[in-house]
Amino acid sequence: MLTTILAAGGTAAAENQFGLQQALKEGGLISQSVFSILVLMSVVSFYILFSKLFEQQKILNQAKRVRQGFWQSNSLKEGSAKLEKNSAYKQLVDDGLAAQEQHAKLTDPVEAHDWLHGSLARSEAAINSKLGGGLAFLATVGATAPFIGLFGTVVGIYRALIKIGASGDPSIDKVAGPVGEALIMTALGLVVAVPAVLAYNWLQRRNKSIAEDLSAFSNDVLGFLASNGAVKPSIAGAAPKAPVKPAAATTTAGQAGGVQTRS
Repeated sequence: MLTTILAAGGTAAAENQFGLQQALKEGGLISQSVFSILVLMSVVSFYILFSKLFEQQKILNQAKRVRQGFWQSNSLKEGSAKLEKNSAYKQLVDDGLAAQEQHAKLTDPVEAHDWLHGSLARSEAAINSKLGGGLAFLATVGATAPFIGLFGTVVGIYRALIKIGASGDPSIDKVAGPVGEALIMTALGLVVAVPAVLAYNWLQRRNKSIAEDLSAFSNDVLGFLASNGAVKPSIAGAAPKAPVKPAAATTTAGQAGGVQTRS
């Protein structure tokens, strides 16, 4: 029994000679710095992912509320009062109303449509820029993390080979362990980079969908302002009009049937 316990302890000690901790110890300050940078990149990447998902979902929920009741209001000011204070759609409406008031104060002749369109476009750009904040970091992590990990691997292999050469024992067990440890850094670089790339592409696709919806809403606001309320998009959920029955055709068919009965 004692022999079995000692053998198990010896095996565990041999296994602990290789691993992440041993690789960081053998790699020195450079490997430790690379590991810290990769961990920091991963933490910030996941923070950006979850914070942007929350921000995007908030705007998507605002879009649902706009489709449900905004255009049922009699005026844009009344509809804007129904929206949340920090709503992206409220920002578009308020900027459009402000641009309409500013146009009346202009001394140079400027087309109202061009002035309103430019103001709404600037408002859209500000919202899209806020939504895109942090995505550049995800792209940077996806592009550079594998190379940072590879740098740690190169340094680890270099130090391992120097140590093996100084010991004068180039056997396979002395070479495979340290080299395998150094490759851990490359694996860590890939583990950090792949989620960052996936998150970047996913968030970009969601931002594109939100931007398209904001652009459509901005165009509706522009049409409403330019027409003094005459042009308004159809209200979602409104009951469709009943189709008109072809009365003339029915009468004709009845008469035709009467003629056939007489015969």
